[in-house]
Amino acid sequence: MSGYDHATNVAAEPVARTGTGAVVPVEIRALAGPADYRACIELQYRTWGAGYREAVPATVLRITQKMGGIVAGAFLATGELAGFVYGLSGVYRGRSAHWSHMLAVAPEHRDQGIGYRLKLHQREQLERLGVEMMYWTFDPLVARNAHLNVNRLGVKLLEYVPDMYSDTGSDLHVFGTDRFVAQWPVRGVRVACAELNGVSLTAPVLNGRRMPAAGLLPATVRVEIPVDAESMRAHSLAELCRWREHTREVLPALLSAGYEVTGFYREGEHSYYVLSRCPS
Repeated sequence: MSGYDHATNVAAEPVARTGTGAVVPVEIRALAGPADYRACIELQYRTWGAGYREAVPATVLRITQKMGGIVAGAFLATGELAGFVYGLSGVYRGRSAHWSHMLAVAPEHRDQGIGYRLKLHQREQLERLGVEMMYWTFDPLVARNAHLNVNRLGVKLLEYVPDMYSDTGSDLHVFGTDRFVAQWPVRGVRVACAELNGVSLTAPVLNGRRMPAAGLLPATVRVEIPVDAESMRAHSLAELCRWREHTREVLPALLSAGYEVTGFYREGEHSYYVLSRCPS
């Protein structure tokens, strides 16, 4: 979850479950010692690919911990690192803040709630340190991450940044690195300015349309994204790039016009962001 926060998961479970339904305990703790750091670096390459040029080395992971950042892993009983979260702390706009730069879960352990648990652990540690706000980015086209961030965590999406990370050498980034910047309060829960309702589910879909003037748009609109961009990357890259072109035009324009992402949902083979014009 990158700046990539790529491989987040959506199920909030106290333990991970195997494909056979067996319950596997997961311990979430700070990385400590050479073996933990090596496992973290290996998981970075497993997640973003052998050609990835932005892997965080052990020295930076250690320094981050010394300076109040978070480097934590989800460990199975065997000692295997199933996932990790990494972020740096500092000051942003005069307030203590934390940038969650990476969250990754091994492919065989995804969709088991590990990503969600890592995020909650990160938040708990930051609250103890007195940090007020957390930020991270995620790809607007990845429905799995949109569901986690918008529906489960309730983040506020501050801005849309085209090609934020440029060429990282990762196969995951071959259709660009456009990102939403998410804001999440360390304490309390942000309440969206609207809830999904009949208007939300029937609002006009703006993909592929020429953007009218902001004053001519209804109070609530929708923007569609692929149901499974991750599979399309391997089999329908050209189509996925067209999705990127559509959303790159409409999403930042709506945010600039005072709209806020207030929901995300899937309906059959379609996935939609719901955006509403909110009071200042």
